[in-house]
Amino acid sequence: MKIMIIGADGQLGTDLCQVIPREEQIPLTIKEIDVTDRGQVNAVVTKYRPDTVINTAGYSRVDDAEDHETPAFAVNALGVKYLADACRESGAALVQLSTDYVFNGEKNGPYVETDRPEPRSVYGISKLAGEYCVEYSLKKYFIVRSAGLYGTAGCLGKGGGNFVENMIKRAAGRPELNVVTDEIVSPTYTFDLAAKLYQLVQTGRFGLYHIANHGACSWHEFTVKIFELLGQKVKINKVSSSEYKTKARRPRYSVLENGGLSALGLDDLRPWPAALKAYLIARGYIKGG
Repeated sequence: MKIMIIGADGQLGTDLCQVIPREEQIPLTIKEIDVTDRGQVNAVVTKYRPDTVINTAGYSRVDDAEDHETPAFAVNALGVKYLADACRESGAALVQLSTDYVFNGEKNGPYVETDRPEPRSVYGISKLAGEYCVEYSLKKYFIVRSAGLYGTAGCLGKGGGNFVENMIKRAAGRPELNVVTDEIVSPTYTFDLAAKLYQLVQTGRFGLYHIANHGACSWHEFTVKIFELLGQKVKINKVSSSEYKTKARRPRYSVLENGGLSALGLDDLRPWPAALKAYLIARGYIKGG
């Protein structure tokens, strides 16, 4: 199987390059393929003739998207449509990454794949539009929603950082942190997501899937666990999202249930505390064992 990885130097792409055998990889960075360039997308897919394309490219600056709708939709929707069309013409399957932000966050239990999307932000709308572009254009596709991603490479679209690294850096320069306690999510380690993506594409069971580490926590609880695992004493204050104003509305509750994976007998992802510990070990912050 030949797997094209778009965004191979990004947070998820880097981990995909670790878990997919080298002889199966076609790793491409933005220097080699810009998904917003239809001609380039067609030329690259035609040149390499992959069996599967995994698209990790995305406009991920949630608040900036509120004021910059055009670039958000160019990457998250129109670029996805170009890829879907190119994959249809070449016979390749497409794996499109989506997000928990397609939901409104008002449910009182984990979201499953059959729940109705109702995004409340430009970012969420653009990602849902990308999902629809894939469903409209292709039969051979995997749409995969995940949440709260963090990985050793960091998110290129956010300056190479992630939530964990941001909290560690902030704690180094101040005596206490304020972290929201009323936004509940399933934070997911990109290495675990990458491994499951590779396993999923090999099944040939196309469709919509949720892939997230097990369990749920608030961002406050997640931050407390970071410093507990690091063995550091940091005062972490609870604040509500209403006290921490952002341009984009975040879902209050966007925990994802891996229903599709469970139906395939593949839902063996780690609980989020174990995944977080594995990340801190991989980054060299703590020792394994």
